[in-house]
Amino acid sequence: MAESFGTELTIVEVTADDLARPEKQLWVAAAKPNQAVTLVLTEVPEGWTANVAMAHLTQRDLEVLRNLHLKAGEVHKLTK
Repeated sequence: MAESFGTELTIVEVTADDLARPEKQLWVAAAKPNQAVTLVLTEVPEGWTANVAMAHLTQRDLEVLRNLHLKAGEVHKLTK
């Protein structure tokens, strides 16, 4: 039986593997933290690293993220 993604929105910080020009991105995943990193890593180039962000979201931030209407298991890039 497959594990449920849950109803959480998890923010994931992704870092490029280019040490000369490191790039960071923020993503949101409609999944539990332990699943969110894996889901985001499937969307970025190989070799990049991802970790659950320790960001503290305001109520307004959460409202904006909920308005993305992500379905369980979906991810969305927040930064360009």
